[in-house]
Amino acid sequence: MKFIVSSSELLSHLQAISRAISSKSQLPILDYFLFDLKGSVLSITASDLEVTMTTTMETDSTDGDGKLAFPSKILLEILKKLPEQPLSFNADLENLTVDISSERGEYNFVGQPAIDYPAVPVVDEDKASSLRIPASLLLTGISKTLFATADDELRPVMNGILFEFSPENLTFVASDSHKLVRYRRLDARSDFEATFILPKKPAGLLKNVLPREEGDVNIEFDNKNAFFTLPNYKMVCRLVEGNYPTYNAVIPQDNPNKSVIDRVDMANTLGRVSIFSSQSSNLVKLHLANNEMVVSAQDIDFSISAFEKLSCQYEGDEMEIGFKSVFLVDILENLSSDDIIIEMSDPSRAAIFLPFEKSEDEDELMLLMPMMINA
Repeated sequence: MKFIVSSSELLSHLQAISRAISSKSQLPILDYFLFDLKGSVLSITASDLEVTMTTTMETDSTDGDGKLAFPSKILLEILKKLPEQPLSFNADLENLTVDISSERGEYNFVGQPAIDYPAVPVVDEDKASSLRIPASLLLTGISKTLFATADDELRPVMNGILFEFSPENLTFVASDSHKLVRYRRLDARSDFEATFILPKKPAGLLKNVLPREEGDVNIEFDNKNAFFTLPNYKMVCRLVEGNYPTYNAVIPQDNPNKSVIDRVDMANTLGRVSIFSSQSSNLVKLHLANNEMVVSAQDIDFSISAFEKLSCQYEGDEMEIGFKSVFLVDILENLSSDDIIIEMSDPSRAAIFLPFEKSEDEDELMLLMPMMINA
């Protein structure tokens, strides 16, 4: 098996899929990339059994088809330190030896037989559903929700993004019990109603490769796995088993107190004031009245405190509500609108954060649970 490939192009493809490899692999073979050459097309696979990613690229001057597993660490370290140049690969499938020739030298190592590499799951056609959506739409949905996923060993369904397909829209949902994000696209629809929970790791892998892709993504899923097919990448992952909580029930509907405020201004103010919050609680208080928001924090143990005043449009009763500052900053950083709407009912119920400016095809809602304010 022989082929010539660009060093930088190969590195780019390998780095994109190498995130699928676990630092604590269950099988030694999972520390390897599986190279599969057919004609001039090279397919490279990385896996940790839960997630499998495959990328394809064109090669030059090929000689002989074949499959062989290459050690990932050796290959990545070589390529990271090589300037852009053509590399010649010569793999002996019987002896498992691999020779890489560069402009100034040669590198030799031993691979592993392809037969030892785990088989990639295939879709169950009897239980499968599929649809195509733009890569940019999928990237936005994942980017808007991934930060709100949990790390909960007791409730694994919270450790991923809920995909809801319907004839009306496509909805992405994530929550860690403190914050919740619901991002709905009205310009993406399916002919069926279905849901699945995409785990955090494959969601992060998609977030990394989707900016490299244009066109549509084909999503196919059954009751165990989801298959994402992009122009240059393919990902298969095991889905989270279980039912996602009925998230709509926790979204308060009657919120008479409403504020419109500059998002960046509020985020910057939080960044300064939260330095003075208690290290244990991270509590910041928002006091709203007379078209003004006062952001304050204090740490009694160290006798430090701070407050800043912000102008805003406010309709409702005078109120003070507390939030964990790191969660509030997360919300503000992931809303894309210049101005945002904050809807509240009382200091003990969740606050709703909405973009002031949005497209007619988007419905974006973020929710944050308040903290108790000690008297």
